[in-house]
Amino acid sequence: MQVETDELLTIQDLVRWGACRFIEAGLHFGHGTDNAFDEAAWLVADALKMPPPLIADYSQCRVTAPEREVITALLARRVDERRPSAYLTGRTWFAGLEMIVSDQVMVPRSPLAELISDGFAPWIDPAAVGRVLDLCTGSGCIGIATAMHLPDADVDLADISPAALRVAMRNRALHGLEERVRIIESDLFAAIDDEAVYDVIVSNPPYVAAAELESLPAEYRHEPQLAFAAGESGLDLVLRILRDAPDFLADEGLLIVEVGSAAETLQDRFPGVQFTWLEFEHGGDGVFLMRRQELVDAHADFAEAVAGS
Repeated sequence: MQVETDELLTIQDLVRWGACRFIEAGLHFGHGTDNAFDEAAWLVADALKMPPPLIADYSQCRVTAPEREVITALLARRVDERRPSAYLTGRTWFAGLEMIVSDQVMVPRSPLAELISDGFAPWIDPAAVGRVLDLCTGSGCIGIATAMHLPDADVDLADISPAALRVAMRNRALHGLEERVRIIESDLFAAIDDEAVYDVIVSNPPYVAAAELESLPAEYRHEPQLAFAAGESGLDLVLRILRDAPDFLADEGLLIVEVGSAAETLQDRFPGVQFTWLEFEHGGDGVFLMRRQELVDAHADFAEAVAGS
């Protein structure tokens, strides 16, 4: 191994070498990149303290022996530990913004980033959004990105996990949002002010069914299981959100929820409910939108489902 790596002279050499090792090891990509070469470039850039977009420009630059040692050690950890790169570097990007992460939170990777970047248009006028709730916030990425893209909105971040909220607090500080972003420890809506009224409630809650949880690649097992597990059907938390959200929405308010792999199960469970399933230009699915009146109209069905679950 030492002889082999000593022959890696440039940044491009190291990216290629790392990518080949990743492919040979059969790693899973899905926590920020979708292929071995982008993953290797991310880690090489981090080890060199370089912004990842600069890797291509400096690909032919030579590395020093100490730099090569640091880089190859980091690439080896990705193979040996099967740990997502975001946990190895302690950071990732969401909606164009840097986010701090640790293994106390899921790695941000939601298609909601595209919707947030558009200020939730065309579903609501961005200028009309004054208050937003990010439910099951985790790292805070969704709510913090919302606050950055909607500079006139106040945003609440809510999560049941104190450890996750500590990460969210660091991200709030990273982006200087202490005055507009509030952090709340809450089991869904339990600790939300009864008088709170939101123009948008957005959530990426746990939605993985028990059987599916067992089959996830090794990389996912480094993430907190609390962020995945949602009962036998994957709908335990989603049903509670659907039941209770109208009490906290403005008359023209929107509920936007990512349910991922549980989308078909949800639609089959409520064949008479008109969920609006969103499409994304840059990929991703399993996100629905409902207006407050639609939630009110289906409230009896949702309440019955929660009672029977």
